[in-house]
Amino acid sequence: MFVGLGFKISAAPFQIWAPDVYQGAPTPISAFMSAGPKAAAFAVFLRIFMGAFEPIGSGWEPLVWLSALLSMTIGNFAALTQSNVKRLLAYSSIAHAGYVLVALAARSETGTAAAMFYLAAYALMNIGAFAVVTHLSGKGERFLSVDDFSGLASRQPFTAALLTIFLLSMIGVPLTGGFFGKFYIFKAALQSHLVWLTVLGLLNSAVAAYYYLRILVVMFMHEPSEAATLAEPLGAGMKAALVLPALGTFFLGVAPSAVLNFAVKSAVLNR
Repeated sequence: MFVGLGFKISAAPFQIWAPDVYQGAPTPISAFMSAGPKAAAFAVFLRIFMGAFEPIGSGWEPLVWLSALLSMTIGNFAALTQSNVKRLLAYSSIAHAGYVLVALAARSETGTAAAMFYLAAYALMNIGAFAVVTHLSGKGERFLSVDDFSGLASRQPFTAALLTIFLLSMIGVPLTGGFFGKFYIFKAALQSHLVWLTVLGLLNSAVAAYYYLRILVVMFMHEPSEAATLAEPLGAGMKAALVLPALGTFFLGVAPSAVLNFAVKSAVLNR
């Protein structure tokens, strides 16, 4: 069960398929795979391991602990070397799976609620980021390099601002859903005395900040690339695909209790 579900959520050491699939699939499909199936698989993961398998929790907790650490470390350090944005986001999704596994390793109602909250925040910021990639890559997805984002802020400041929101949320900057998602996850881990996993998770978050900030530097401090110059104005559909996730990301960062309370009630019912 652990191997099968670990493969579905692209957690280490079962993550090797994710970068190639994300890069090879059309970007909207990659966006769907990174959010919908992952959230559904984690829902099954939580129901099984926090329900039927809870009596033998001491047996599977070390597996989840190790998978969480490997997922965060492999995902973040591999993303540092990527020049293709879709592969970078694929390795990022592996790291984010590791963060959710930290909440699962906590084996508590607080951890279950934190996992559900983080999945909601992750879905919003990831779909928004992939939507920007879809817009900028153009027909045939010609522009998928990190350098293709150069100068986007000078050509399309609105698009660059929205992508900034999503990237800051992935880093875990305050006033975004990603910040409270990580806060609740590491809080649950500390309450369950997973001190070393919490420390290593925080260090991994610091590593992740580098490759997210790298995109921001390229967008705001470099001369416009061919992709930024040729990018068409945002249509109504694309604006909705960007603005709605951005608003949701801010909502989870400013008023997290609304969603967290719902997640806590769900966690209680799950037990």
